[in-house]
Amino acid sequence: MASQNESDPAAVCPVDHKAREAWLKQAKAQPHAPLQASGCDSSQADQAPTPSTSAASSPAPSTAGILGSLRLGTQREVSTIPRAVPESAPTPREARPANNEGETGADKKTGNWIYPSEQMFFDAMKRKAYSPEQADMKTIVPIHNAVNERAWMEIKEWEKGRGSESCGGPRLASFSGLSSSLTPRARFNTLLGYKPPFDRHDWVVDRCGTKVEYVIDFYAGKDERKAGKELNFYLDVRPKLNSFEGVKMRAMKFVGL
Repeated sequence: MASQNESDPAAVCPVDHKAREAWLKQAKAQPHAPLQASGCDSSQADQAPTPSTSAASSPAPSTAGILGSLRLGTQREVSTIPRAVPESAPTPREARPANNEGETGADKKTGNWIYPSEQMFFDAMKRKAYSPEQADMKTIVPIHNAVNERAWMEIKEWEKGRGSESCGGPRLASFSGLSSSLTPRARFNTLLGYKPPFDRHDWVVDRCGTKVEYVIDFYAGKDERKAGKELNFYLDVRPKLNSFEGVKMRAMKFVGL
């Protein structure tokens, strides 16, 4: 599977394997796992119904039924996140995104990044010496995809009126997962008594040839005890302060511009 992924230019997801493990731990930490996540309809067909444990009179499931419930989906979802086209033809090593994963490329029809299937997600974590459970993939993959879509929506809000409209809008050039590295803001918040984010992403956005770096802190929200809202996330998305453009954007938002 590893060689297939590395040779397939369409196999890609804007999150690295360490970040995937962080998402898996966070999903397991919640008291109830959601049956579905909004915005990820393509994965619903692969989700098997949860077997009932309260009905003693229910007939014993057949072997085929058990195997079917554990079978991971192979259908992949095309994201709404456009992938920036490299300025020149890079070598295979240079073509890799910032997280050094071998999966790279874009959907041939849309040019957008592609999320991994449940099977790809599972296999990738096994190759990285994690201990994933097949049943967890039914929960974590749609959540993972939906939250990435939310992050891109917020980046597009930051990018409005910044000039990318002239070339079709912003595009994601590269990404990295840094779940073990706190941002200065997150570190300051922990000193105030707040819980640290369970994950961090650094995304590089291409704005008509100009690279703008963003940082995203992912926080776990409270369980609202409502159906479909057991697992909540808060995303703190903002430009990095490592460039004049990032400082300017943050300052303009602070004053309401």
